[in-house]
Amino acid sequence: MRIVSICPSNTEILYYLGLGDQVVGLDDHSDWPDEWQHLPRVGPDLSIDMQKVEALQPDLVVASLSVPGMEKNVEELAARRIPHIVLNPSRIADIPRDILLVGEATGTIQAAERLAQQFAERVEIIRQTAAKQSTRPKLYWEWWPNPIYTPGRDNWLTDVSEIVGGVNVFADFPCANVKATPDMVRERNPDHVCVVWCGIELRRIKPAMITDRPGWGEMDAIRHGHVHLLEEGLYCRPSPRILDGLEHLVKLLYPDDRT
Repeated sequence: MRIVSICPSNTEILYYLGLGDQVVGLDDHSDWPDEWQHLPRVGPDLSIDMQKVEALQPDLVVASLSVPGMEKNVEELAARRIPHIVLNPSRIADIPRDILLVGEATGTIQAAERLAQQFAERVEIIRQTAAKQSTRPKLYWEWWPNPIYTPGRDNWLTDVSEIVGGVNVFADFPCANVKATPDMVRERNPDHVCVVWCGIELRRIKPAMITDRPGWGEMDAIRHGHVHLLEEGLYCRPSPRILDGLEHLVKLLYPDDRT
C-alpha cells in the first residue's frame, strides 16, 4: 500500500502503527519523526498540492479536519476520486478512535487495537497521578498571539487540562477555539500560561512576549514565573505524542511532587 499523509498528527499515527515502509509522501508541516523527513512533500496542510499527491499514486490518503480550512483538501480528494479517509478529532477520546480508523484502512487493526488500548491506559495513569495533588491550577493556553486564539470547551486541550488536574480558564466557551482579548485573559487570572503557538519554532518565542503585555504583570501566572513555552508538537497535534506532552506538563505544574 502507498500512503500519503496530509496532516502532521496523521503522520504520527502512521508512524506509531509501524507503517514507515508504506508512507510515500507527507505534508510540509510533518516534522516528526526524523527518519521520515526525506519523504516527498505535497505542500502545507492547509493548501495541499493535489497534483503532487496524484503523482505519488497513493492507494490511501489520510486527511484531517483538525484545523479549520482543511475542508478544501477533503473536497479536492473527493473531486479527484483519490482514495482517502478523513480524521476529525476534537477531544482526547477521539485519538484512540482515529488510531482504530487508520488501522482498519491500512490493514493493521491488531496493532491499532493495542496502540489504542495503551493510549487509554497511559492517559488513566497520568490522570491518577495528577489526582493526588491538592491544587487545581487554572491554565491559560495560547494557540496564537495576535489576535489571541485559545482553546474553548470543545477542544482536546481542555481534556489535557483536566487530565493533569487543572482547568482550562476558557472552558466556559462552548466551542473549540476562542478569539479572546488580553483583558479577557487577565480577568481570568490563570495560575499558568501555556504557550503553544502553532507553526512557530520554539526558539523564536521569548518569555517577554508574554510577560511584558500591558496589565499582565499582575496575573498570578506572571508574578509566580509560571509562563511555559511548550513544544506545540506535543500539545497541538491529536496523536499519541500528546501523552509525552501530558507527562511533561504534570512535571511543570507539580515540580515538588515526588510520587
